[in-house]
Parts: sequence; C-alpha cells; structure tokens
Amino acid sequence: MLLRPLSDDDRDAYALMLHRSFNTWYSAHGWPSDYFGCAPEQTGIFLDVYNDISPGGSIAAFDSNNGKLMGACFYHPREHHVSLGVMSVDPEYFHCGVGRALVNHIVDYTESHRYAALRLVSSAMNMDSFSLYNRSGFIPRGSYHDMVLPVPAKGLQVHYPLRDQVREAVSTDVDSMAALEMEVSGISRVNDYRYAIENPRGVLQALVIENSSGVIDGFMISIKHPALNMLGPCVSRSEKAALALLLHATERFRCATPLFVVPVEKRELVETLYDWGARNVETHLFQVRGKFQAFNGVSLPSFLPETG
Repeated sequence: MLLRPLSDDDRDAYALMLHRSFNTWYSAHGWPSDYFGCAPEQTGIFLDVYNDISPGGSIAAFDSNNGKLMGACFYHPREHHVSLGVMSVDPEYFHCGVGRALVNHIVDYTESHRYAALRLVSSAMNMDSFSLYNRSGFIPRGSYHDMVLPVPAKGLQVHYPLRDQVREAVSTDVDSMAALEMEVSGISRVNDYRYAIENPRGVLQALVIENSSGVIDGFMISIKHPALNMLGPCVSRSEKAALALLLHATERFRCATPLFVVPVEKRELVETLYDWGARNVETHLFQVRGKFQAFNGVSLPSFLPETG
C-alpha cells in the first residue's frame, strides 16, 4: 500500500471510487443502489471543493501491485483544529486496513502540527467506521438526525417572522461569522466562510441573520449540486434563528429534497421541521479526538465542505 495526496490527475479515479464505495455500502444496508443519484464523474465535486479550500489536504492509498486507488480521505487544518473529511474505500479493498492507514496518517498530522483536536461527523449506522474512529481515540460528543425536506415548486408555504432578518452574506461578514462560531462551538473556519461567500464554482450560498441591533445571530451555508443538495453548515445562537435560516435557504431548492443534519436535543428545531414536512433518513455522530468545548447554541454540520 502506497500513501500520497490526491492530485488533479486522480479526479476521475477518485470520483468513480467514491461513487462505488457509497453505493455498495448503502445498498447493502437497505438504501437505494444509487446513493448519490448522479453520474459517477459528478461526485468529483468533493475533490474539487476540498482542494479549493485546503490544497493538498488529502491522503490516498494505492495498491502497490497495480497502482489502483484503494481509498482516500480529506483533512482540513483550520485555526484551532483539524477536520477529518469524507472517508471512502473501494469495495474491492473493504476490510483490508485502508481506512486504518488513512486515519493514522491524519492523526499523525494533527499531533505533529500540535493541533488541539481532530473532529469528524460520521454515520451511526456504520459500525466498522465507528469502531475505527473509537479505537483511534475519538469520543462521540453529539448525535444528529439526518433529515430531508421536499420543497414544492412554489416553495414552503410557511410564514416565519424572523425570516425577514435573513440576507445574503458578504465578505465583510467573515469576522462576525468567525466570532459567532467561536462563541457557539469553540472553533472557527475563516477560509470556509470566505470560500462560500465568493462561491467560485457556483454551487454554494451563504446567508446570515441579523438581529434588530445589526448583530449577526447566525449563518447558513448550503450546496446545490447533482451529487449533493444540503443545507449546512449552520451556526446560530438560537433555534429560532436556525429555523429562519433553514427556511430561507430552502428557496433555491424548489422541486428538490435537500438534506440537513440536526442536533437531536434541539427539540424546537426538530419538531418544527417535522411540521414543515421533514423526515428522518439516518443518524450521524459528532466525534472529537482531543479538546472539546460543549456547544453554546446551535450547530448543524455539513458533508461538503466537511465541518466537524
């Protein structure tokens, strides 16, 4: 097994491997055989976005006998932590120690660069990955409902007063977004916010909600792409602010069914989303290896960009 970062030349092989990996695992566990619902090459958006935000922030395993891509994982150094991104292994190499080799590399990177924590969000359904992360020192710190919400052609016919306080984010909001996430979650991701606002690939949207004093009380980033329609990351001081951001963000998903990941303990948020037509599809766990600060507000993670 040879380890090295993914390059642009690996994009096609990576997209095919990711597509096969998720389809194989999820179809074996009761999901439709086409998890992404798009052409294999379109899943390359994961590599595109991750490389845009954290150039070189990947590690891939290649078969030393034939050069085939066995698996890959992304990692994102941020101001106070490292986030472990999407992990995927070619079905041909399931149970061959590929995931262990990739995680070990990222743990070593985190420790050698003296980051206080390594964070991730992973499926609670996948006991193989849970065991891998747990044996590597990760501790579950939160549970999330994976929910989907069908958005009609006319949009959600919901009146929610705070929605009037939501607007598009601009570059001058970045410092306030960072301060807010530090307050709520104990982390910040300035490059992520700036990237979402600039939106160089035309797939992201960044929103903020301002209170009556002009202070930003929350932000929402979403991605709209054939490989992933997802609301999040979202960070806010209150569940009401999160709901206003969610509702506003659904507007660009008319005739689609976006995914979002909601903390199970935020009952006002969960119950309101049920009232709006959301349903559960999976459960994810937020896990941390190292320093952790309990959330002081609402934090909804995302899978692209990964926001552990």
